[in-house]
Order: sequence, then structure tokens, then C-alpha cells
Amino acid sequence: MSTVTALSRQVLDALGGADNIHDIENCMTRLRIGVRNTDAVDVDALKAIPKVLGVVPGPTMQVVLGPGLVDEVAGEMGRLTQVTVTEGDDPGTPASAGSTAPDATSATSAEALAARGEHLKAERKARNETPVKRLLRRVANIFLPLIPALIACGIIAGLNGVLLNLTTRGITPWAAGITPALAAMANGFMSLIAVFVGMNAAKEFGGTPILGGAVAAIIPFAGVAKVTVLGQALAPGQGGVIGALFAAVLAAFVERWCRRWCPRSIAMLVVPTVTVLVAGLVTLYVFMTLAGWIAGGIGVAANGLLQTGGAPAGFVLGGLFLPLVMFGLHQALIPIHTTLIAQAGYTILLPVLAMAGAGQVGASVAVYMRAKHNRSLRNTITSALPAGLLGVGEPLIYGVTLPLGRPFVTACIGGAFGGGFIGFFDALGTTVGSTAIGPSGWALFPLVTGDAGMGAAALVYGGGLLVGYLTGWAATYFFGFSAEALAALDTDELDDQRADLIGREQAPQA
Repeated sequence: MSTVTALSRQVLDALGGADNIHDIENCMTRLRIGVRNTDAVDVDALKAIPKVLGVVPGPTMQVVLGPGLVDEVAGEMGRLTQVTVTEGDDPGTPASAGSTAPDATSATSAEALAARGEHLKAERKARNETPVKRLLRRVANIFLPLIPALIACGIIAGLNGVLLNLTTRGITPWAAGITPALAAMANGFMSLIAVFVGMNAAKEFGGTPILGGAVAAIIPFAGVAKVTVLGQALAPGQGGVIGALFAAVLAAFVERWCRRWCPRSIAMLVVPTVTVLVAGLVTLYVFMTLAGWIAGGIGVAANGLLQTGGAPAGFVLGGLFLPLVMFGLHQALIPIHTTLIAQAGYTILLPVLAMAGAGQVGASVAVYMRAKHNRSLRNTITSALPAGLLGVGEPLIYGVTLPLGRPFVTACIGGAFGGGFIGFFDALGTTVGSTAIGPSGWALFPLVTGDAGMGAAALVYGGGLLVGYLTGWAATYFFGFSAEALAALDTDELDDQRADLIGREQAPQA
């Protein structure tokens, strides 16, 4: 039996068996599993499973497994239960009208804090149901499936860069024949990323993926250099993923419009031809130029922000990233990251924003040290901390800092100082970037690079993490709790319940 199968069976048994499951949904880090009978779920057994990073009980059980593993377990549980697995970008559940969140100062066990975190997350999702934020989630759905390939190509590009430097210095002459192959692997996907964006965008907006890809494929085609717009020849790749996004969305709308009026007998010929022709012409004569201006502006603005803004710019970016996540606005950054990677080979924004996770780790360690007698909360932090160090922040955010209130603010302060550290070195000329999006924390080290080389970038990034850890810890340890909140936090509710029960049992009977 494979490790994934064994883990899936353990989770399934703790959830009450296959007959107790009616719905399975997975996002990037966790499973949302709808159960028929919550009494049949053994929450303690679920938390005791080694690979489970966190659990949020409820009619929809939240089981945090981390990126990668969650997809494998979701597929295996779908096979074992014969339940269709659906994809989701936010694990929250809608808040019921008139519901109230648990009080963090009077209920500080791990379970109570997790329930409060789940409530806050549900409220956030309800607030995020606006047309703009729904649009941003659709944009995120277009780019999220590309992350595994971006990570793979980014790591290969980093390895190739190391070998090229060593070969140039005569240290690894044997690698001279390998580096061209690695370069092809690293750059092949990036040269055609517009096509994949077009296919995903067309699907997301109700069109045929292959038609979206066909229109987006115009952008990297070398022959566009013969097309002149406003007196200037187009450049292959001009507009990048932003142009591909515009092109595919237009193609989806044109296709749906065509299908409404075109007779079925000729639809197979007319619909795809009209779709590619109309969307293709608009892409060539409008979108490539417009998106080229936008992409160029993004590159100039992002580089100028950190190089001229320095530490203050990094401080603001690192400190505000978690609130952006809370309001769902972080999804707007995904196309920006992708554009910067396509232009320069890396995005300088991601390492700064990753400092928010460092602040969370430092704050959680401070909570662990302050809550010396709260065994359930300390156990939660112990199990979630390794994932937090690797950039999976949900267990710490929704299970520890956010439901406690003030520690979430002090965690943001840690992220701000970490971001300011990286921004300071950016202003000095040591640029720190990431060749892919997705990972953060320690998991980002293989993807870190910059103008001064991978070594210098990794040192600055590591320094930023250290600053984020220490500042998040200090701010939380010394300023993260009122006297009343600390008194409530530093207790073991289970011990209090046992003492109360023993006292009642030993009291004289009337």
C-alpha cells in the first residue's frame, strides 16, 4: 500500500468512513470534506495523523495537508469514496446570518481558536463576494494551474545558472554540454506561457480552451514582426501574458455570441473561424500594443518601487500583504508576478511579500512561549510550525494568530520589518527575486536569484526571514497580549474541566 493510500485511509477512517462523506473539495493546502454525521468524526484521531498539519472541525471538515500532498490525497479519497472531487480557491464556508464568532479571550483552546479562525474566514469570504473580487478569483483560477510548471522551470533555471557560472570559471567543464539542455527545459514553457494562459482563460470564461490557445499563440509567433501598428512593427511576445489574457477572454465572448445565432449545421466551421479571425485581428492591432504598454509599465513600476523606495517600500509591502490576502486583493498580483518573470526571469515582489509568513512564524513562537500551560494550543503550534517555515501559513494564521487578534497585527509588523530589510538591499543594488510563484518561506530558497547572483540574493532573503522571525516574535511576546488575554491564554482548559468535574464528584451530597 502506497504512503498516499495509507494516509487517505487514515483520514477516511477518522472521518467516520466512506459512507459518512458526501463532498470533497481541495484547494492548494487543504481538503474541505462534507460529512453527514459530525458525531462519527474522531477529531483527535484526525489531528494525531502525522501528515495532517491542522484540523478545523465542523459539518465541513477542514484537513490541512500542505501543497502537493493535498492533491494526491484528494484524488485517492475520491477513488476510495467514489465521490467527485471539486477544486476550490478558498476553504471558507459562508457565514450564517446572525452568527457570532467565539470570544478569543474566554475560549483559548486549540479547538476554540480554530473555530473562531474558521468563522473569521467565512466572514471574509462573505465580504469578498463582490463583482471585482469574483473577477480577481477568476484571474487567479487562470494562473494557479501554471504554478507547478513555473516552479519546475524556475528551479531548473537556477540550477542551470549555477552550472553556467562554474563552467565559465573552468570548475565544471563537463557541464558545457548539459547547460544548453537545461536552458531548453527552463525556457521552453516560458516561451509558450501565453498559449497556456489563453487556454485557461477561455475555459474560465466559458469558451473552448483550444480556441483561446490558438488566439493567444499569435503573441509569441515570430511572424508578428511583419505586422505594423501605429507605424511600428510588433515584436514577438509583445504584451505577454496580459495580452494573452485579453485575447482569450475576447475569444470566449465572440465564440459564445457566435453559437447563439449560428445554425448547428454549419457551427463547426463558422464558430471557430469567426472566433479566431475576430479575436486574432483585435489581438494584433489593439491588444498587443495596449498590453505591451501595460507590461512595460508594470516592470518599470515594480523595479522603481523597491530601488527608489527602498526600505520604506518593502516595509509597506511586507506589512500589508496579509491584510491584502484577507480582503482577497492579493489575487491581482498573480498576473503581475507572471509578467515580471516573463520580462526579467524573476519577480522582485514575491520575496518581499513572503516576509509576511516569517512574521507569522515569529508571532506563533511567541504565543507558544507565552501559553506555557495551554497544551492544546501548544500542540497545534508545534504541528503547524514546520509547514509555516516552508511557506504554508494557513494553519498558523487561522488556527493561532488571527483568532487571537492582536498577535495577527504583531505578525504583520514582523512581515513589515522583513520586507523593509529586503527593500533596503534592493535600493543598494542587490536585487532579490523569485523565478517562480507559489512557494515561500524556506521553500523559496531554490528559486531565489537576482542581479548580484543567486548567492547574494539568498543571503539577503535569508536575512529578511531572520528579521521577520525575530521582529514578529518580539512584537508578539512583549506587546501581543493584554493582561486579561494573557491570563486566559496561559491555561489548559481541559485541566480546568477535569478539576471542575472532580470537584463536583467529591462535593458532599445533599
